[in-house]
Amino acid sequence: MESTQEFPLLVAKAGPLNGRRWSLSTPKVIGREAHCDIVIDDRQVSRCHARFTPTPEGIILEDMGSKNGTLCNGNPVIKPIVLQDGDAIQVSLIQQFVFFTSDATMPLSETQEQGTRLRLDVRSRRVWVLNQQIVPPLSALQFYLLQILFERTGQVVSRQDLVSSAWGEEQSVGVSDQALDALIRRLRDRLAEIDPNHTYIVTVRGHGIRLDNPDISKNS
Repeated sequence: MESTQEFPLLVAKAGPLNGRRWSLSTPKVIGREAHCDIVIDDRQVSRCHARFTPTPEGIILEDMGSKNGTLCNGNPVIKPIVLQDGDAIQVSLIQQFVFFTSDATMPLSETQEQGTRLRLDVRSRRVWVLNQQIVPPLSALQFYLLQILFERTGQVVSRQDLVSSAWGEEQSVGVSDQALDALIRRLRDRLAEIDPNHTYIVTVRGHGIRLDNPDISKNS
Protein backbone atom coordinates (compact mmCIF):
# COMPACT_ATOMS: atom_id res chain seq x y z
CA MET A 1 0.00 0.00 0.00
CA GLU A 2 1.41 3.36 -1.02
CA SER A 3 1.77 5.81 1.88
CA THR A 4 -0.16 9.06 1.65
CA GLN A 5 2.18 11.00 3.90
CA GLU A 6 4.26 12.40 1.03
CA PHE A 7 1.28 13.60 -0.98
CA PRO A 8 0.31 17.29 -1.14
CA LEU A 9 -2.53 18.27 1.18
CA LEU A 10 -5.43 20.68 1.12
CA VAL A 11 -6.54 21.93 4.55
CA ALA A 12 -9.83 23.75 5.06
CA LYS A 13 -9.68 26.91 7.15
CA ALA A 14 -12.46 29.45 7.73
CA GLY A 15 -15.77 28.16 6.39
CA PRO A 16 -18.18 25.24 6.79
CA LEU A 17 -15.42 22.64 6.23
CA ASN A 18 -13.05 24.20 8.78
CA GLY A 19 -10.41 21.74 10.02
CA ARG A 20 -10.92 19.03 7.41
CA ARG A 21 -8.18 18.04 4.97
CA TRP A 22 -7.69 16.01 1.81
CA SER A 23 -4.77 14.27 0.18
CA LEU A 24 -4.21 15.51 -3.39
CA SER A 25 -2.74 12.23 -4.62
CA THR A 26 -5.63 12.09 -7.11
CA PRO A 27 -7.68 14.84 -8.80
CA LYS A 28 -10.18 16.54 -6.53
CA VAL A 29 -13.19 18.59 -7.63
CA ILE A 30 -14.77 21.13 -5.28
CA GLY A 31 -18.43 21.89 -5.82
CA ARG A 32 -22.00 21.90 -4.57
CA GLU A 33 -23.01 18.63 -6.24
CA ALA A 34 -22.96 15.48 -4.11
CA HIS A 35 -20.70 13.65 -6.57
CA CYS A 36 -17.85 16.16 -6.08
CA ASP A 37 -14.83 15.04 -4.07
CA ILE A 38 -15.09 18.05 -1.75
CA VAL A 39 -18.70 19.11 -1.26
CA ILE A 40 -19.64 22.59 -0.06
CA ASP A 41 -23.42 22.68 0.24
CA ASP A 42 -23.95 26.39 -0.30
CA ARG A 43 -25.57 28.31 -3.16
CA GLN A 44 -22.52 30.57 -3.43
CA VAL A 45 -20.58 27.55 -4.68
CA SER A 46 -21.09 26.34 -8.25
CA ARG A 47 -22.10 22.77 -8.96
CA CYS A 48 -18.54 22.03 -10.08
CA HIS A 49 -16.51 25.00 -8.88
CA ALA A 50 -12.76 24.25 -9.01
CA ARG A 51 -10.40 21.34 -9.62
CA PHE A 52 -7.03 20.25 -8.22
CA THR A 53 -5.00 18.00 -10.52
CA PRO A 54 -1.66 16.33 -9.65
CA THR A 55 0.90 16.58 -12.48
CA PRO A 56 4.68 16.06 -12.76
CA GLU A 57 5.03 19.85 -12.42
CA GLY A 58 2.97 19.97 -9.22
CA ILE A 59 -0.66 20.44 -8.22
CA ILE A 60 -2.63 22.43 -10.79
CA LEU A 61 -5.57 24.55 -9.59
CA GLU A 62 -8.17 25.63 -12.11
CA ASP A 63 -11.51 27.35 -11.82
CA MET A 64 -14.22 25.41 -13.67
CA GLY A 65 -16.16 28.43 -14.87
CA SER A 66 -17.68 29.10 -11.47
CA LYS A 67 -20.12 31.96 -10.98
CA ASN A 68 -18.46 33.48 -7.91
CA GLY A 69 -14.85 32.66 -8.69
CA THR A 70 -11.80 31.09 -7.07
CA LEU A 71 -8.91 33.08 -5.58
CA CYS A 72 -5.30 32.10 -4.88
CA ASN A 73 -3.47 34.43 -2.50
CA GLY A 74 -6.15 37.02 -3.19
CA ASN A 75 -5.83 36.86 -6.98
CA PRO A 76 -8.58 35.49 -9.25
CA VAL A 77 -7.73 32.15 -10.83
CA ILE A 78 -8.28 32.98 -14.50
CA LYS A 79 -6.23 30.15 -15.95
CA PRO A 80 -4.72 26.97 -14.45
CA ILE A 81 -1.88 27.68 -12.00
CA VAL A 82 0.71 25.54 -10.22
CA LEU A 83 0.25 25.79 -6.46
CA GLN A 84 3.11 26.60 -4.09
CA ASP A 85 3.52 25.51 -0.48
CA GLY A 86 1.36 27.65 1.81
CA ASP A 87 -0.85 29.11 -0.91
CA ALA A 88 -4.19 30.43 0.39
CA ILE A 89 -7.21 29.48 -1.71
CA GLN A 90 -10.67 31.03 -1.50
CA VAL A 91 -13.73 29.36 -3.01
CA SER A 92 -16.40 31.98 -3.59
CA LEU A 93 -16.88 33.89 -0.32
CA ILE A 94 -17.73 30.80 1.68
CA GLN A 95 -14.62 28.63 2.20
CA GLN A 96 -10.88 29.13 2.64
CA PHE A 97 -8.18 26.48 2.16
CA VAL A 98 -4.41 26.27 2.59
CA PHE A 99 -2.26 24.14 0.28
CA PHE A 100 0.76 22.22 1.59
CA THR A 101 3.24 20.40 -0.62
CA SER A 102 3.38 17.54 1.89
CA ASP A 103 2.26 16.64 5.38
CA ALA A 104 5.81 17.32 6.57
CA THR A 105 5.53 21.03 5.65
CA MET A 106 2.24 21.46 7.50
CA PRO A 107 2.47 23.31 10.84
CA LEU A 108 1.95 21.01 13.82
CA SER A 109 -1.20 22.89 14.77
CA GLU A 110 -2.75 21.80 11.45
CA THR A 111 -2.15 18.08 11.97
CA GLN A 112 -5.04 17.57 14.36
CA GLU A 113 -8.76 18.21 14.03
CA GLN A 114 -9.26 20.48 17.00
CA GLY A 115 -12.56 20.02 18.84
CA THR A 116 -13.68 16.75 17.23
CA ARG A 117 -14.14 13.47 19.10
CA LEU A 118 -11.72 11.67 16.79
CA ARG A 119 -8.44 13.15 15.53
CA LEU A 120 -5.96 11.68 13.09
CA ASP A 121 -2.37 12.53 12.14
CA VAL A 122 -1.36 11.12 8.76
CA ARG A 123 2.34 11.85 9.24
CA SER A 124 2.74 9.77 12.41
CA ARG A 125 -0.29 7.53 11.76
CA ARG A 126 -1.57 8.29 15.24
CA VAL A 127 -5.25 8.42 16.19
CA TRP A 128 -6.88 10.05 19.21
CA VAL A 129 -10.37 9.39 20.54
CA LEU A 130 -11.65 11.89 23.10
CA ASN A 131 -8.07 13.23 23.28
CA GLN A 132 -6.76 9.77 24.25
CA GLN A 133 -4.30 8.19 21.83
CA ILE A 134 -5.11 4.69 20.59
CA VAL A 135 -2.39 2.36 21.88
CA PRO A 136 -1.24 0.07 20.41
CA PRO A 137 -1.64 1.85 17.05
CA LEU A 138 -4.17 0.76 14.47
CA SER A 139 -3.02 -1.77 11.90
CA ALA A 140 -2.10 -0.40 8.47
CA LEU A 141 -5.40 -1.54 6.94
CA GLN A 142 -7.42 -0.12 9.82
CA PHE A 143 -5.62 3.22 9.52
CA TYR A 144 -6.08 3.48 5.74
CA LEU A 145 -9.78 2.67 6.11
CA LEU A 146 -10.22 5.28 8.83
CA GLN A 147 -8.22 7.84 6.85
CA ILE A 148 -10.49 7.83 3.80
CA LEU A 149 -13.55 8.09 6.04
CA PHE A 150 -11.87 10.89 8.00
CA GLU A 151 -11.04 12.82 4.82
CA ARG A 152 -14.72 12.59 3.82
CA THR A 153 -16.25 13.03 7.28
CA GLY A 154 -20.03 13.08 7.04
CA GLN A 155 -20.05 11.80 3.46
CA VAL A 156 -21.06 8.27 2.51
CA VAL A 157 -18.13 6.37 0.97
CA SER A 158 -18.92 3.38 -1.23
CA ARG A 159 -17.67 -0.03 -0.20
CA GLN A 160 -15.62 -0.27 -3.41
CA ASP A 161 -13.86 3.01 -2.65
CA LEU A 162 -13.06 1.76 0.84
CA VAL A 163 -11.62 -1.48 -0.50
CA SER A 164 -9.51 0.32 -3.12
CA SER A 165 -8.16 2.77 -0.55
CA ALA A 166 -7.42 0.24 2.18
CA TRP A 167 -5.95 -2.55 0.06
CA GLY A 168 -4.73 -0.53 -2.93
CA GLU A 169 -5.97 -0.73 -6.51
CA GLU A 170 -3.92 -3.79 -7.47
CA GLN A 171 -4.58 -5.82 -4.33
CA SER A 172 -8.25 -4.87 -4.05
CA VAL A 173 -9.32 -7.28 -6.79
CA GLY A 174 -10.92 -10.26 -5.15
CA VAL A 175 -11.30 -8.69 -1.70
CA SER A 176 -14.61 -10.04 -0.42
CA ASP A 177 -17.43 -8.21 1.34
CA GLN A 178 -16.70 -10.43 4.33
CA ALA A 179 -13.09 -9.19 4.47
CA LEU A 180 -14.24 -5.55 4.43
CA ASP A 181 -16.91 -6.24 7.06
CA ALA A 182 -14.31 -7.89 9.29
CA LEU A 183 -11.97 -4.89 8.90
CA ILE A 184 -14.78 -2.45 9.73
CA ARG A 185 -15.74 -4.52 12.76
CA ARG A 186 -12.15 -4.55 14.08
CA LEU A 187 -11.87 -0.80 13.57
CA ARG A 188 -15.14 -0.21 15.41
CA ASP A 189 -13.90 -2.38 18.27
CA ARG A 190 -10.66 -0.39 18.56
CA LEU A 191 -12.54 2.93 18.69
CA ALA A 192 -15.02 1.50 21.20
CA GLU A 193 -12.18 0.58 23.55
CA ILE A 194 -11.93 4.28 24.37
CA ASP A 195 -15.40 5.58 23.50
CA PRO A 196 -18.04 2.83 23.69
CA ASN A 197 -20.88 5.37 23.82
CA HIS A 198 -20.56 6.73 20.30
CA THR A 199 -20.81 4.97 16.91
CA TYR A 200 -18.14 6.48 14.66
CA ILE A 201 -18.40 4.06 11.73
CA VAL A 202 -21.96 4.21 10.43
CA THR A 203 -23.36 1.83 7.81
CA VAL A 204 -25.78 3.43 5.34
CA ARG A 205 -27.47 0.39 3.87
CA GLY A 206 -27.38 0.21 0.10
CA HIS A 207 -24.94 3.13 -0.16
CA GLY A 208 -21.79 2.63 1.90
CA ILE A 209 -20.10 3.80 5.09
CA ARG A 210 -19.63 7.21 6.68
CA LEU A 211 -17.72 8.61 9.65
CA ASP A 212 -19.72 10.42 12.33
CA ASN A 213 -17.17 12.66 14.06
CA PRO A 214 -19.01 15.46 15.92
CA ASP A 215 -17.56 18.26 17.96
CA ILE A 216 -16.30 17.00 21.30
CA SER A 217 -18.29 19.69 23.12
CA LYS A 218 -21.60 18.42 21.76
CA ASN A 219 -23.61 15.65 23.28
CA SER A 220 -23.93 12.61 21.04
